[in-house]
Amino acid sequence: MLLCIAASLTAQSDSSFRLVRTVRGEFSGFSADNLGNLYAITAGNQLKKYNPRGDSMGVFNDVRKYGKLSQIDPSSPLRTILFFRDIKTVLVLDRLMNLVNTIDLRKQNIFQVRAICLGYDNSIWVFDEQASRLRKVGEDGRLLTETADLRLALEEAPLPVRIFDQNRFVYLYDPQKGMYIFDYYGALKQKLPLTGWTDVQVIGKTILGRKEGIMLTYTQGTLQMNERPLPEFLAKAERILLMPQGVYVLDEQGIHLYAYE
Repeated sequence: MLLCIAASLTAQSDSSFRLVRTVRGEFSGFSADNLGNLYAITAGNQLKKYNPRGDSMGVFNDVRKYGKLSQIDPSSPLRTILFFRDIKTVLVLDRLMNLVNTIDLRKQNIFQVRAICLGYDNSIWVFDEQASRLRKVGEDGRLLTETADLRLALEEAPLPVRIFDQNRFVYLYDPQKGMYIFDYYGALKQKLPLTGWTDVQVIGKTILGRKEGIMLTYTQGTLQMNERPLPEFLAKAERILLMPQGVYVLDEQGIHLYAYE
């Protein structure tokens, strides 16, 4: 369904999008889950959760204790993970925004990490830049598995800013070098030269992103890249996110949800 949405984004005019709701405020980032809940990072570094109607469900104020919040991953309806890059710490929250666990990656000698991702089994994928290894960490902080040093297999190891767990593969996106695709055993299956993309998402076997007002989609195995201009309000957005409930758009006024007409 999301792939149909991606096609509609580039095939229709601005009037084909219906504004469903707006959460007003000054936000530095956000994410959303498949149930329609919105997770927003305020300019004051608070994490606020809103239900599908746009009503506030609570605030996680302890964010301030850990410093700047770098990433939210609400992939699981029962678990939300927060990543604080400066102190290499992951927080695990339950659906009520209660703290379940704290994982200090430094205890596993992981000191240079830019991105994390929740795995299908509630494990956490991290890329250790210092060791050039993709590592899988359990909720208790134990190291479960890792790849060999990728500098031995690649001319230049990636420095991923996004990680995705999709369809039994792990995707590492480095905007300078492209997309690296690994299987769960740590073997590199493919490297795609998709550079300079923002708002990257992986849906099934399709990779989506924005670049200079253009939406790009690439489906593995097709050898075909689709490039189409975005409506102006999407091209100028600070961030967009495609979800089953619509397109989330972040701009100076707040976070808007648009449905497809």
